[in-house]
Amino acid sequence: MTTQTPSTPATAPARKTIPIKVIGVGGAGLTVLDHLLRSGLAGVEFAAINTDPASLAATAAPEKLHLETRLLRGMGSGGDPDRGRTAAQENLPRLKSLCEGMDVIFIIAGLGGGAGTGISPVLARAAKETGALVIGFVMTPFDCEGARRQRLALQGLTELQAVADGLICLPNQKVFKLIDENTTALETFRITNEYLADGVRSFWRLLTCTGLIDIHFDDLCQLLRDRHAESAFAVAEAAGPTRSREIAEQLLAHPMLDAGQMLAEADALMISIMGGPDLTMAEVNRVMEQINRHCERAQVVMGAAINDAFRDRMAVTVIAARKSLGPAEDRFPPATADGMPDPLIHQALTAHPASRFGPPSPSSSAGPADPSSPQGAASPRQRRNPARMLQAQLPLENASKGRFDKSEPNIHKGEDLDLPTYVRRGVALN
Repeated sequence: MTTQTPSTPATAPARKTIPIKVIGVGGAGLTVLDHLLRSGLAGVEFAAINTDPASLAATAAPEKLHLETRLLRGMGSGGDPDRGRTAAQENLPRLKSLCEGMDVIFIIAGLGGGAGTGISPVLARAAKETGALVIGFVMTPFDCEGARRQRLALQGLTELQAVADGLICLPNQKVFKLIDENTTALETFRITNEYLADGVRSFWRLLTCTGLIDIHFDDLCQLLRDRHAESAFAVAEAAGPTRSREIAEQLLAHPMLDAGQMLAEADALMISIMGGPDLTMAEVNRVMEQINRHCERAQVVMGAAINDAFRDRMAVTVIAARKSLGPAEDRFPPATADGMPDPLIHQALTAHPASRFGPPSPSSSAGPADPSSPQGAASPRQRRNPARMLQAQLPLENASKGRFDKSEPNIHKGEDLDLPTYVRRGVALN
């Protein structure tokens, strides 16, 4: 019996010729797009879409689309997704033209504002009508940005999820697990932008790199198309003889995968493994064995490639897709007409101390109740003369009197004149 010797892998992974376009939408989307342009993605086209002409002028994207309507009047969407949606719908032929001829469209956007939230779902629908596989990469706001932006982001996320083939969402709040107290605000936003850019690069590598274990584009389309799932991703990298074990531990404890919970809930996994010429099959198997152990019911698509730049190193990207969570109402409090949460509807029904200004108890009411009336109802005379409200002081802490703290109280005929007159005489304030 003869043994077939595998051919020596190339020192750099070959590229598949799949037409891919990355489109940044809105201010946050354009920022991530510039990160990708600086790093470079071979064979990928880039485009930028926004309602703000100033941000479009600042981006390095070779193809730019300014969405303008009579309603916007050159002032952008003003943080209103309805304006962004209207601008996209009125420019639908231009959006379709931007996506023509592409097999894959990556849409990058930040949700919670006007342009990214309003334009992205319309763009995804236009891209799908051209026959492209549409994958969204989005960010949601920090909690400190307010409940209104959170609610708008969730609305945009739901709309985009309904039309895109795949959706990868990076909640900015999770980045707090990757930073410390001394991380500046500028550095924090740089980390979020770079992290989302890493997700795009990993997906691009999964689609375009031909290596030890190849991923066919048709298989990926079948896995993603019409699944309407939300996804999370994580990147782990290690070097040295124990790199495969370290990577498995990093992935299972990764905050972006909810410390492994996302793997257990996933119904589809895409895994990209990158290593140097010294990458062994045992290392690939060790990583995959640990991942498969936590997601036995998930459909797994795995690719592995060799790159000479990864000599003595190994990098693994996991993209976990699961069915969407519940409706928006289950995750956020009810909103008022202006989009803000209604504290009166959503507040917890906790017990409060009885008011010291409340009416007296039935036992202290003037006059006995009429026994012949139902439920001990008050007689007509009692209804005409309701019990007086009891006047009392507010239950506040006593404040210091300053230099008069040790002064003797002003007592006249047994009354403390330092107390307000309405308190001493029992006058109820309406």
